[in-house]
Amino acid sequence: MNDFMNINDINMKKEVKIVFMGTPDFAVPILEVLIEHYNVRAVVTQPDKPVGRNGKMSETPIKKIAQEHTILVLQPPKLREEWENIIALHPTLIITCAYGQLLPRELLVYPTYGCINVHASLLPKLRGGAPIHHAIIDGHKKTGITIMHMNPKMDQGDMIAQTEIPIEDNDTASSLHDKLKILGRDLLLEVLPSIIDGTAPRIKQEESEATYAFNITREDEKIDFSQTKKQVYNKIRGLNSWPGAYTRLDGKVIKVWECYMTDNSYPNLIDGQITQIYPDGIGVKVSNGEVVFTFIQPEGKTKMKAIDFVNGFQNKESLKGKIFEA
Repeated sequence: MNDFMNINDINMKKEVKIVFMGTPDFAVPILEVLIEHYNVRAVVTQPDKPVGRNGKMSETPIKKIAQEHTILVLQPPKLREEWENIIALHPTLIITCAYGQLLPRELLVYPTYGCINVHASLLPKLRGGAPIHHAIIDGHKKTGITIMHMNPKMDQGDMIAQTEIPIEDNDTASSLHDKLKILGRDLLLEVLPSIIDGTAPRIKQEESEATYAFNITREDEKIDFSQTKKQVYNKIRGLNSWPGAYTRLDGKVIKVWECYMTDNSYPNLIDGQITQIYPDGIGVKVSNGEVVFTFIQPEGKTKMKAIDFVNGFQNKESLKGKIFEA
């Protein structure tokens, strides 16, 4: 009996024709597990982009995985105008994760088993393209993964399942990203059978509790020293390892990758002013105290310990009293 059930299960998985839509590294574990257990007919990902000073074209992480498994790759610049090629594959299930474009209605209504999204937040909190960054920047104590049915609106479809994890005080966007991508893979694999057999729940989102996590802008990356030390600390770790929080010193951009908070108070200094040079970094006055920059990246240079930057000055004492621009 068990052998018979296993054979039926295998046949069911092969009959499901999946088109997977995703772009960054976050979506890679999901694609890999789908390839292992299901029938992935094609992958849809964002177009290749030029990177670096030489403008060399870079393929998305999802495209690379698909090519390794000789899976068809589609890269429409504007999905709303080029969805016919996906319909032509006759998918019975579309799964998206961090794809980067909204799906047109024609795709949303086509697959037999629907369109499913894997989102890196506890919806309805943090709808949008940068939920991992904002979970830390906004000071959330927990986050997680939501598997949801898709509709035409951004991250507003009915939920199928959620799982959560705490946000540790030392988490960065990078460390949280790595935890959540595995969480997303495991939760999707768990709920897929119910999606296919039609028993997956539809849990309405509570609109009154909705918040948004829009894509990070250059303005978002700027450190505001009039904020509290906790807010500054959260911004720096919430933008590590991409794109990085920044400030300016003597007109030159300095990215700040790591810092810590102290109990020191400097009521007579200006927000952003260097308080003192520590053995491990640069103290900076903020609205309610001090943060110490420990790992930075001066303009045109690689990442370095803040104290190594300090040691590059003949007169280290000259740094005291300088002001980082907000």
